[in-house]
Amino acid sequence: MAAALPMLSLSSTVRAASVDTGHRLPYNPHRTYPKKPEALTAASSSTTTPDKNATKISISELLKRDISKPGREVLDEKYLGYETWLPTPPQAEKPRSVFSPASLAYIGDCIYELYARRHFLLPPLNIEEYNDRVMAVVRCEAQDAMLRKLMSGDFLSPEERDVLRWGKNIGSSKTKTKKRAGVAVYNRASSLETLVGYLYLTNVQRLDEIMGRIGFSTDSSSPSEQEK
Repeated sequence: MAAALPMLSLSSTVRAASVDTGHRLPYNPHRTYPKKPEALTAASSSTTTPDKNATKISISELLKRDISKPGREVLDEKYLGYETWLPTPPQAEKPRSVFSPASLAYIGDCIYELYARRHFLLPPLNIEEYNDRVMAVVRCEAQDAMLRKLMSGDFLSPEERDVLRWGKNIGSSKTKTKKRAGVAVYNRASSLETLVGYLYLTNVQRLDEIMGRIGFSTDSSSPSEQEK
């Protein structure tokens, strides 16, 4: 019995040594690692250096599409049996007395993006390219450039110019977009969306003319102004 005691003591010592009592951090699959110094330098320089050409946007480049022009068919004025391809707007005889500029810009933003998505539908692209092209033209900087092009001549009526002035005074809280582009650019882009929303409720044919003037394709049987 006395000879067996050292054997038990030795066995317990081995077992205790084999147990890892050190504290281990839990596994984190989303762990991030510090960036290299050169990556941090490049990122800081890109965010702090102002872009002097931010306002010089080429609309023809934004709306460029690679579509072969030969062999176009003259389609019927109706599409799938409908007079227009947009959703039927709600009836509002005097939108300015019913809706605020922000309300018209709210629906105008949606209609504007619908024109942009329709414009880039051909030629077929992958989803990432679709999104990149659409996002490039729905940014407020691009909308500001398109509005300046639209106002360069006498294409807009006095009523439409009045709607633009009305929509420019939309009050909104500070956003990242406004901080990035500036208040003036943001307000002008909002005024364009207000005009789009106003014409959507009052005169869809005139809306088509204005969007075609900007450069969007508005008829599948004929190229847009930028492609002529």
